Amino acid sequence: MNKLQDRFNKNVYEIAVSLIRQFDEKVSGIPNMLKLTLGEPDFNTPEHVKEAGQQAIKDNFSHYTGMSGLIDVREAASRFLSEKYTVNYEPTTEVLVTVGATEALSASLLAILEAGDKVLLPAPTYPGYEPLILLAGAEPVYIDTRETGFVLTPEQIDQAMAEHGDKVKAIIITSPSNPTGVAYNEAEVSALSETLKKYPIFVISDEIYSELNYETKHVSFGKYLREQTILINGLSKSHAMTGWRIGFIFAPAELTEQIIKVHQYLVTAASTISQKAAVRALVQGISDSEIMREEYRERRDYVYQAMTKLGFEVARPSGAFYIFAKIPAGLEQDSMTFCIDLAEKNQLAIIPGIAFGPEGEGYVRISYAASMENLVEAMNRLAAYVEN
Repeated sequence: MNKLQDRFNKNVYEIAVSLIRQFDEKVSGIPNMLKLTLGEPDFNTPEHVKEAGQQAIKDNFSHYTGMSGLIDVREAASRFLSEKYTVNYEPTTEVLVTVGATEALSASLLAILEAGDKVLLPAPTYPGYEPLILLAGAEPVYIDTRETGFVLTPEQIDQAMAEHGDKVKAIIITSPSNPTGVAYNEAEVSALSETLKKYPIFVISDEIYSELNYETKHVSFGKYLREQTILINGLSKSHAMTGWRIGFIFAPAELTEQIIKVHQYLVTAASTISQKAAVRALVQGISDSEIMREEYRERRDYVYQAMTKLGFEVARPSGAFYIFAKIPAGLEQDSMTFCIDLAEKNQLAIIPGIAFGPEGEGYVRISYAASMENLVEAMNRLAAYVEN
């Protein structure tokens, strides 16, 4: 009899649990471990949002919603984008409520990709994209952005399109970025959009960190490239609501009409209780992220200065809550070996750059979504390791 484990979808064997999770589990058992590994806000969900969720339970909002999500959530999300980023989407036909940004990405990629397609990924990149691409039978194509300060350029897009041509179905752009913290400014978004208009490809714009932009106001690709853009966002980072699992897809009606089919069969609909809490977050809590953003800015500046002083070369960290730093010359350059040694000797866990692809080798990622007290202790431990 054939072994059942040999009869899975062959694409499943092309993916694995992310190196971030593997590393985190590997070092978590070490006593007195201080972890700056996962992208999890250390803030709690705002009280008024939690109260809205509790009220929804009391009011028996415990039944299915339509697959697009509650209309009041979609209207609130549409207003939020319009007021914040001057981007407009019609709530009844161009907005979908999803189970977090991850499901939004899954539904979008499964809706557009076919076997043999290629997807451009500016690298280093968030490791959650590649498995979704592979499961769809498509191929990721990495664009190395190390020489341009981790900022994708129009010339790099032209070069990739010349090399891969008609097989390219989409590009995924993340701003602000995980892992680098780089955020694209208005001029950069405009220039990239003008280049992308030349090609019949989807632009999946992952803007989950849009409210954590420290230098300038966030600029959405939906503003300059609306017809090609599938815009992904959500409340996990902006309102510290990771566990509530609320994300959004914003796209032109003709794109949304197809994506919703995949979304329906993946999840039916997002949690009704979470959706009611989301309305409160998007309306009364439209400015909730400001306090968090200022705290993150202070933490970023502290970690940036401390690591630069230790000899780490740091990318332009203008958004999200990550520092992506090049390991100083003279220290172990294999990022996994470096991070394991640091964890074992000084009880500090940070993520090896190789977790974000070959372009991340020689770097480490630090999440500063932690208290200032923990960050000070972390930098002390890192300094002790480097000096010894």
